[in-house]
Amino acid sequence: MPAQRFDFPNARGERLAALLDLPEAPPRAYALFAHCFTCGKDVLAASRIAQGLTRLGIAVLRFDFTGLGASDGEFANTNFSSNVADLIAAADHLRRTHAAPQLLIGHSLGGAAVLAAAGDIAEVRAVATIGAPSDPGHITHLFRDRLADIAAQGEVEVMLAGRPFRVQRQFLEDVAGQRLSERVAHLRRALLVLHAPTDDTVGIENASAIFGAARHPKSFVSLDDADHLLRRPRDAAYAANVIAAWVERYLTPAAAPDAGDDAPVDGVRVQETGGGRFQQHVAIGRHRLRADEPVASGGLDSGPDPYGLLLAALGACTSMTLRLYAERKQLPLERVSVHLRHTKIHAADCDECETKSGRLDRIDREIVLQGTLDDATRKRLLEIADMCPVHRTLTSEVLIKTSERAIDPS
Repeated sequence: MPAQRFDFPNARGERLAALLDLPEAPPRAYALFAHCFTCGKDVLAASRIAQGLTRLGIAVLRFDFTGLGASDGEFANTNFSSNVADLIAAADHLRRTHAAPQLLIGHSLGGAAVLAAAGDIAEVRAVATIGAPSDPGHITHLFRDRLADIAAQGEVEVMLAGRPFRVQRQFLEDVAGQRLSERVAHLRRALLVLHAPTDDTVGIENASAIFGAARHPKSFVSLDDADHLLRRPRDAAYAANVIAAWVERYLTPAAAPDAGDDAPVDGVRVQETGGGRFQQHVAIGRHRLRADEPVASGGLDSGPDPYGLLLAALGACTSMTLRLYAERKQLPLERVSVHLRHTKIHAADCDECETKSGRLDRIDREIVLQGTLDDATRKRLLEIADMCPVHRTLTSEVLIKTSERAIDPS
């Protein structure tokens, strides 16, 4: 499946390495995945769940937290709060470049991080945790025999999953100061808790605490005999299938047109996708495309802007009209290319315009005519260009009647 590798800055300007897994068709929604403590974006659980979700039409962004994997920064300088900040930075980047995440997924300590970050990402509608601790301080049990040394010396090297990491006193102070249960109680998002009863890394009592603190809508799904890291492919695939089926009802209705809506429409339908501020799904008969605004205007630049579509209509109509005329007159016109630009000009600068005050719209249209055509024929083709139906519509009086349309209950 297609994937995009890139990096983005965190709040401190450090570059974080990321991977965006994309479905074959336009995504129904975007998800943001937070990996487990000292893991990385390429850990098997993250990659397998991401692949499972993309097969179901959901794009997944996963990245290495600061100081891990291919990301910049020092692990010793990070803590739970910095992980939460990294998640918010990832959501900001996704919002600018594609669409903000509607779903957050967190594995182990990453599950606690998404619970803490959800309130700061406005577009999030659902949160799923996998083997998550109810208290970030739970993670310190992995190096409990060195806690006194860390408190006394300020920084100590510990072994985690067979690798050395430096942990500072500030890490302990940060996790001790977290009040995750309060954030869960005020989550105001749909919550799915996935946990294995036999998890010997993060006990099942953590899932009970998270579930008990949360308000509805909330769901709990047992991962049966899966291990904490979901090493078996079937366990990760099961988690992905459950998450995709569960989150379906919580995705914004506007995201639905991108999800295989192939039924022809009568006329043209333009509908918000829920991605970014301006992204639109455009259905024209049986054809589908997107419209958007440039990033500089607050959009995602995921499609042409409205004036771009307008110019495209004029350009296409111009080219088609010239082709029909050339065929009818049996002219040796090999190819037509139309180049257009829209600007606003002062009416006083337009000698041929009736309007003499304020500003008006100007469209510059340049036509390239390829073929062995004499000057008279080229001149005539430029005259014919002004006769294309869209040109006539734009230069004639147009009546646009607006009314409210009832929502189709189907």
